[in-house]
Amino acid sequence: MDTLSYERRKVYDLPLRLIHAWNALVILLLLATGWLSDFFEAGAPAAGLWNVHILAGYGLVAGLAARLTWGLVGPRHARFADLWHPRAWLAALRTRRLPHAPRFGHDPLASLVYLAAYIVLLGMAGTGLALAAVEHDMGPLAAWLGDSVWLNEFFEEPHELGYGLLAGFVGLHLLALALHERFGRRPVAQAMVSGYQYRPSDASGVDHA
Repeated sequence: MDTLSYERRKVYDLPLRLIHAWNALVILLLLATGWLSDFFEAGAPAAGLWNVHILAGYGLVAGLAARLTWGLVGPRHARFADLWHPRAWLAALRTRRLPHAPRFGHDPLASLVYLAAYIVLLGMAGTGLALAAVEHDMGPLAAWLGDSVWLNEFFEEPHELGYGLLAGFVGLHLLALALHERFGRRPVAQAMVSGYQYRPSDASGVDHA
């Protein structure tokens, strides 16, 4: 990378990066344990995997609560307002072209996917807590749903749908990072490690909504 051709700015604060890392690790653990559980129908291995899966689910609930809180009270680029770009979404829909002007903060179109991912995560957290209560008599909902085994399919189907959507999001997210690095020729993936973002130095100084 030619550092003389890029402007660098500290965009993502440390709490946001820690929350992002926590949620990423928990999501990967949830996906892995959910996938591995398909190979074990019963016995100690299956019970162990489900216990880890449920504990990771609690971790996801905690991580989502932290992200929601920081999205309301954190600095500019941590707030959900930085994910809200209706003008860019409408312009892309109207012109059928992707925005090309780089900006500091979240990418406008990627933000729409991130918001959808948060909705899916919230749904998975809710259905996951319900399934922990219904199937394993565990968690904060066990007192209300612990004996309601008839609700299993009601919560299981949307939870499995969310699992598939979340796995797709992870794959799409990693692919988008690789494509940005390859064709955008900017170090994008490191932003959630260092907190720094880069954009061409001749770009306009005005962030686009």
